[in-house]
Amino acid sequence: MFAVVRTGGKQYRVAAGDKIVVEKLDGEAGSKVTLGDVLLAGEGGELKPTNGLTVAAEIVAQAKGEKVIIFKKRRRHNYRRKNGHRQQHTILKIVAIGEQKEAKAKAPKAEAQPAAEAAPAAAAEAKPAKKAPAKKAAKPAAGDQA
Repeated sequence: MFAVVRTGGKQYRVAAGDKIVVEKLDGEAGSKVTLGDVLLAGEGGELKPTNGLTVAAEIVAQAKGEKVIIFKKRRRHNYRRKNGHRQQHTILKIVAIGEQKEAKAKAPKAEAQPAAEAAPAAAAEAKPAKKAPAKKAAKPAAGDQA
């Protein structure tokens, strides 16, 4: 089975056991990562629905890419700037392509319901009683003097 996943603004075609180099992801070597943005999945020539489909991967290493030299020059103005850049990468090993997202999504909903029930009770206790509006004293008119 294969899948096309999007991470770091790029798309990768992956299958179980593949190693890919992606933009830097948080985590240390050996930690598990779940890629949830699956665009396409299939087996052979058959496509499968991607609803709730995730790709499980393991971080092999955090690495840097090749150095890229940025050189700017404006002729006849004595302007030269030289910069270098090494992009941070994460090397991933694809462990499995499967439907693990739905099981994780249901668990937080069950925890969220008791908190939602407790919120209205707390809001009712915190609400202060309404005060009656204060009456304004009538000012005497400029022509009236007592």
